[in-house]
Amino acid sequence: MDWSSWWRRQAGRGASGCCGAAVLVGALGCGRAPDIAAPAPEGGPARIVEAFMDAAARRDHAVMAGLFGTGAGPVAEQGSPFACGLRRLGSWIGLGARCLAAAEIELRMDLMARVLAHASYRMGAAVEVVGRGRPASRIEVAVDVGDGRVVAVPFVVIRADDGRWLVTEVGLERLTG
Repeated sequence: MDWSSWWRRQAGRGASGCCGAAVLVGALGCGRAPDIAAPAPEGGPARIVEAFMDAAARRDHAVMAGLFGTGAGPVAEQGSPFACGLRRLGSWIGLGARCLAAAEIELRMDLMARVLAHASYRMGAAVEVVGRGRPASRIEVAVDVGDGRVVAVPFVVIRADDGRWLVTEVGLERLTG
């Protein structure tokens, strides 16, 4: 079936055709939201980075996905299947990002865990990051990579809309290159 011609036919039907197409695409877009969320630990930015590093050492992808995200929330909590379908539809026309599949989230968390593998680490002080439009902190973590090298890895932690602190950036390039 030629999806582009089908889509144009649906769009030509007016609002009812577009709504029907959106519901169909939404139903096909996501089976269900990933079910890998883990409760976030209590505490401020330093505690969240510490929990993320400990989860990475254990390769606990569910905990990592519950601590990593954006202002909208953790990457593990993407919403209902309908909302995921609408986001996928919006991503096709450039109105946002699609939902990530649970397998894709797990692969991304595994990649971060492998890069962050460490013999030990030391937390630096949290420094406020300005200009983000929401509370954010930057924390340098001194990671002992095991061959006598200690690498300073920057983490940026933000306060999400629901009040939780989440890791939003990890300077993995310092460990990979």
